[in-house]
Amino acid sequence: MVFSSNIFLFLFLPLFLGAYYLTPTRWKSLTILVGSYAFYAWWRVDFLLLFAAVTIWNHVIAKRIVGNENTPLAKRWMLLGVIGNLLTLGVFKYFNFGVESLNAVLTSSGMNSFEAMKFILPIGISFYIFQSISFLIDVYRKDAPPAKNFLNFAAFISLFPQLIAGPVLRYKDLAHQFEHRTHSFDLFSQGAHRFMIGFINKVLIADTVAILVDASYALENPTMADAWLGALAYTVQLYFDFSGYSHMAIGIGLMMGFRFMENFNAPYISRSITEFWKRWHISLSSWLKDYLYIPLGGNRKGKVRTYINLLLTMVLGGLWHGANWTFVLWGAWHGAILAIERALGVKGSLTAPTPFLMRAVTTSMTFFFVIIGWVMFRAENVGQAFTLYEAMFRFSDGFGLSEALSWQVNGQLMTAFIGGLTLVFVGPYVAMKFQASKLSQTATMNAVTGLGVIGLFSMAVMKLSADSFSPFLYFQF
Repeated sequence: MVFSSNIFLFLFLPLFLGAYYLTPTRWKSLTILVGSYAFYAWWRVDFLLLFAAVTIWNHVIAKRIVGNENTPLAKRWMLLGVIGNLLTLGVFKYFNFGVESLNAVLTSSGMNSFEAMKFILPIGISFYIFQSISFLIDVYRKDAPPAKNFLNFAAFISLFPQLIAGPVLRYKDLAHQFEHRTHSFDLFSQGAHRFMIGFINKVLIADTVAILVDASYALENPTMADAWLGALAYTVQLYFDFSGYSHMAIGIGLMMGFRFMENFNAPYISRSITEFWKRWHISLSSWLKDYLYIPLGGNRKGKVRTYINLLLTMVLGGLWHGANWTFVLWGAWHGAILAIERALGVKGSLTAPTPFLMRAVTTSMTFFFVIIGWVMFRAENVGQAFTLYEAMFRFSDGFGLSEALSWQVNGQLMTAFIGGLTLVFVGPYVAMKFQASKLSQTATMNAVTGLGVIGLFSMAVMKLSADSFSPFLYFQF
C-alpha cells in the first residue's frame, strides 16, 4: 500500500486514525502494530514472517546485551545481533546481485555460469534493518534505553508512516514518545497540513515530471538537449518524490502524536557536496556518520585514512540504495568529492555568510555535481548512464530536442518541471523571508495559506484518481 493511493487516503488512513484515537492510551502501541502489519501485508502477507522474525531477534538480543551489561559478553551479543541483521539484508538484497556479478565474470572468462535461486526484495528492508542495527548499538553504548516491553519495540520497528521509505528513525529518539506523547487538535492539524504538502509535491510535481524522465531515459540515441532535460527532470522528480514521502510520513506521525526528525533542508541550494549531505536524506547521512564513518575511525587517524573512510562510507551508502553497480559508482562519486572537499578545507557550514557571487558560483557547481551523480543513480545500468553522459557533452547535435522526445513534451509537463526547479532554488529564500515577516503570523494569512493547500491537495487527489497508481521511487530501496 502506498500513501498516494485512493485505498490509503479514503479507507486505510481514516480507519486507522479512528481506531487509534478510540484506543485507550495503554493499548495504542498494539493498534499501531496491528495497523502497520496490515499496511505492510497489503504488499505481501508472507513477508510479515520475516518482519516479525527480525523484530523478535533484535528484542531478544537487546535483552541479552542489557543482561550482560559491563561484561565482554555484552559486546559479543551486540556483534551477533548486528551480524544477523546484516546477513538478513545481504541475503534478500544482495544475493541475486552477487550471483549475477559472479556469472558475468565467469562468462567473460569463457566459463559456464551457474544457476541459483532468486530472492524477492522485501519492501522497506533497508530501513527497518538499519533501525534495528542502530537500536542494538545504542543499547550497547548505553545511548538508548532498552525497550520496556516488546509491544512498544515492535510498534517502533513497524511504525507504518516511515516503514517503507524513512526517515531512518532511531529508537532512542522515540522511546520516550512511546511512553508519553500528546494528542491535540492543533498537532493533528499541523500533521494534516504537512501530509497535504507532501502529497502535492509527490502527485502534482514528481509524478508529472516523471513522464519526461522516463521518455528521456528510454531514448537509444538522445541529443544533448534530450539528455540534459532528462537529467534535470530526474533531479526534480527524485527530490519532490522522496521529500514528498518524508513530508507525508512526518505529517502522519504528528497526527499520531509522534515527532520524527526532518529529512530534507533545501538540499539543492547547497554550496558544496559536504553541505549537500547535511541537507539531503538527513536521517541516512547522520546514520552513516554515527554507525559507519566514526566507527571506521572518522577523521581521528590521519588525513589519508579520513579520505578512505569518507570514500568507503559513501560507497557502502550507495550500495545500501540498491544492488547495482550504478549505486556503487554513485556512492564513489560522492565519496571522492567529499574527500577532495575535506582536503581543500571545505567545512559545509549551513549558516556561514557568503557573498552573492561566490554563493551563486559554488551553488551552481554543487548542483552540477549532484546532477552528474543522479544520472548514474537513475540509470538501469552503467552503460545507459554513460550513454547519457556522452550525449550531455556532445555539442555536435545542436541544442534542440529530438523528434522522439519533443512530441511528448507539453505545457503541463514543462510547467511542473520549471515550477519544480523554481521551488528548489527560490522557494527556500521566499519561505525564509515570509516566516520572518509579521504577515506570516496573521490569522488571515494562515487561513489563505490553508485554503491554498487544500485546493492544491484536491487537485492532486483528482489527478491521482485519473492516474490510478503512483508508487514512490524509494520503495525499491
